[in-house]
Amino acid sequence: MRSIVIALVIVAVFAGAYYLGLRKRASRLNAFARCLASKQVKMYGAYWCPHCADQKEVFGRSFEYVPYIECGIQGSREESAGCIQVGVKHFPTWQFADGERREGTLSLQLLSEKAGCSLP
Repeated sequence: MRSIVIALVIVAVFAGAYYLGLRKRASRLNAFARCLASKQVKMYGAYWCPHCADQKEVFGRSFEYVPYIECGIQGSREESAGCIQVGVKHFPTWQFADGERREGTLSLQLLSEKAGCSLP
């Protein structure tokens, strides 16, 4: 019985450390994602785009703070009229305040440099 309690305590300690590590990373990226929003950086993507999913994964839960424009029309691989109208051709497409666009999955470092937001 004693060894079971010790094993449970060890598992609980590791689970707690893992959880706190994820929260710390998420909170650091929250500030970065909010900075991107304040600098008028936008990401155009589509729900069916694997590169968009990769880009979202880089941010994890902090992606909720990134201004994101969904260009996919549910149930099809068509692009929304709004995205066609602004000239989005590939996904993901990042647009910066100066009007420059970059296509593809971008590193946090590149986003930081282009937007002027410091990384945690």
